[in-house]
Amino acid sequence: MTTTTTIQVVSQPTLRPIKLTDLIDAIGSGIRDFRRAPQFGLVFAGLFAAGGWLLIALLIRFNMPYFAYPLAMGFALIAPFAATGFYAVSEHIESGKPLTWSSVLSDVGKAAGGEVRWMALITGFALIIWMDIAAFLLFAFTSFEIITVDTLKNLLTTPTGWFFAFLGNVIGAIIAMAVFSISVVSFPMLFDRKVDFVTAMTTSVGLVTANPWPMMVWCAIIAASMAISIATGFLGLLLTMPVIGHATWHLYRKAVAAA
Repeated sequence: MTTTTTIQVVSQPTLRPIKLTDLIDAIGSGIRDFRRAPQFGLVFAGLFAAGGWLLIALLIRFNMPYFAYPLAMGFALIAPFAATGFYAVSEHIESGKPLTWSSVLSDVGKAAGGEVRWMALITGFALIIWMDIAAFLLFAFTSFEIITVDTLKNLLTTPTGWFFAFLGNVIGAIIAMAVFSISVVSFPMLFDRKVDFVTAMTTSVGLVTANPWPMMVWCAIIAASMAISIATGFLGLLLTMPVIGHATWHLYRKAVAAA
């Protein structure tokens, strides 16, 4: 007796062209969603900011404050996963569902238990890789000596130190761009529909390669919002993260055709 194995083929989602005006529209929609349900945005962003404060506090506690800057910059790598709550709120508003904590958290929980967790693992691993590279560069440029405040001061006031800062930021930007390419719409897609994380990543990369300039602008907007947030001790996240999170959902709706 022979058995027949059925293989389900998942077609690649259809992408739409993105213009700069679409980015403006997405940000406008993100602001409207945040104003419509500010309690969700403030709580989700507050929890993310609190996580940043906790990590910085641990670095200070273990006498490693010199890793605070690379950690703060790399913290943005896991922001797309943390923004799942904003996708849920925007989806509720879009579909006319009642906005309650139980329904929003239920949708977030269902998404976190699916393919979203694998994407979160990938972005989390990217953060670990970035911190490892930052540590290697720091110790290499300080000749693997014990690092003190004076050591850092001397390092950052010399040509060698300037090259260290330049090299570190360039490598960080490359990693951030790679993560941006695979995650810009993959997280909202995995929240919205039943696809595997590989399909979501390839769709995200396809969107970036098909619309390089608008997506570069979108990446720059996210980077600027993170810079503002870091400069304000993560307090800026209370405003920038909800707007960008909601806007990402609307950008995904514009960029990826309905299933």
